[in-house]
Amino acid sequence: MIDKLSWIAVYPEIVLLIMACVIALVDLGVKTPRRTGTYVLTLLTLAVVAAMEAFYAVGGETFYGFGNMVVVDPMGSWLKCFASLAVLTTLVYGRPYAADRDMLRGGELFTLSMFALLGMFVMISGHNFLVIYMGLELLTLSSYALVALRRDHATATEAAMKYFVLGALASGFLLYGLSMLYGATGSLDINEVFNAIASRQVKHQVLVFGLVFIVAGLAFKLGAVPFHMWLPDVYQGAPTAVTLLISGAPQLAAFAMCIRLLVEGLLPLAIDWQQMLALMAIGSLLIGNLAAVAQTNLKRMLAFSTISQMGFLLLGLLAGVVNGNQLNTESAYGAAMFYAVTYVLTSLSAFGIILLLARAGHESEEIADLAGLNQRSPLYSGVMAISMFSLAGLPPLVGFYAKLGVLQALISSQKTSYLVLAIFAVIMSLIGAFYYLRVVKVMYFDAPQRLSTQPILAPADARVMLVINGAVMLILGILPGGLMTLCTQSISSIVKSLGS
Repeated sequence: MIDKLSWIAVYPEIVLLIMACVIALVDLGVKTPRRTGTYVLTLLTLAVVAAMEAFYAVGGETFYGFGNMVVVDPMGSWLKCFASLAVLTTLVYGRPYAADRDMLRGGELFTLSMFALLGMFVMISGHNFLVIYMGLELLTLSSYALVALRRDHATATEAAMKYFVLGALASGFLLYGLSMLYGATGSLDINEVFNAIASRQVKHQVLVFGLVFIVAGLAFKLGAVPFHMWLPDVYQGAPTAVTLLISGAPQLAAFAMCIRLLVEGLLPLAIDWQQMLALMAIGSLLIGNLAAVAQTNLKRMLAFSTISQMGFLLLGLLAGVVNGNQLNTESAYGAAMFYAVTYVLTSLSAFGIILLLARAGHESEEIADLAGLNQRSPLYSGVMAISMFSLAGLPPLVGFYAKLGVLQALISSQKTSYLVLAIFAVIMSLIGAFYYLRVVKVMYFDAPQRLSTQPILAPADARVMLVINGAVMLILGILPGGLMTLCTQSISSIVKSLGS
């Protein structure tokens, strides 16, 4: 018999699932090409779900449901709240773009986005190997369909096929690794796996063998080197509205999955997965920044930028463990969570500008398409400049504090190898500043080119969302302490449960 607490743990997921089905049915009777009714209903659903998760997070309680397969804690609730708001923002930015390209013909954009968000919720709340994997598959299957939503577009179809093949391979890696741990420990529950590994009664070689596959699967979802090869092609080939969807909220779910598996489940093996994360972080920072310098396509440049940003996120994850068995401080994982949240916020505004500049018959995704943007729209160029400065890590914007938090966590570990990693990360950030500042230079100092002289038209809701997005980046850049404290306190319950 399932107790009442179990149902309370999944109320937001139930609401999201029911409304996704309702919206799919309601959409059958909608005749307007822009799907205004289902669009408004979708936004209301996402806002309600975000409010429910915020209510859970503010409560600060941690409880389990369905036989410890689902956990509700502040970290998970805040991440689900932010993911809901990210998907809501994506749909506001993406609806005009999708309508101009006949992508709202059946309303699949809204329903598939909600099912993808449901998958993220399950990933974030999962406290069992199978539950986490089910959430991951729901997210990835919805993402494959979204990338291929433009059925008559060859580039999008090609991107979807690449994403599907490589995504299936990565899912196989993860599932194989989880099955190895299940065979070694005899349990799918994360807490029981932790206790079995900590008892040192399981062969270390078997655990490490499974760990390698798990880290490979996680690296693919984050887009970290050497499992990054899908990212540039999918980002460039997918419709820009879908690119924004898969580059934003799923990163929060991937971060939560890393915390659930590596920290809550496999912390006794930290000495092993630390080395893997360090190598992937180095590769991501190096390849991501160097490859981005050579790009002329803005979406592809932002894809390589994402790879380098995930390198910083990995540095935050590995900085939270010292000597393989104790947490450095709550601030290390708090800084990693802060980095993930602020990256998604900045990514929303950057891709949002690309979406709002696009029009029927023209994608406006080359860096040259931004030439003279400040003359046409100081608002758009200002928000884009804030996004680029933040991604580059320039003070006093929020991206600077995100990078600073990760670097402080590395340095406070008092390990020479981590100090070297921090210095390397700073050097790579200097290289990355080049291609971010190049975009600002094009917007403010280059003359407008051919089609880029046409007026910029965008619906009122998209313009309002852009202003809010830019304002939040500015406010968090000036006053980052509130969000940083929230992230650190959200992680604290996990840290305490591990006995640190």
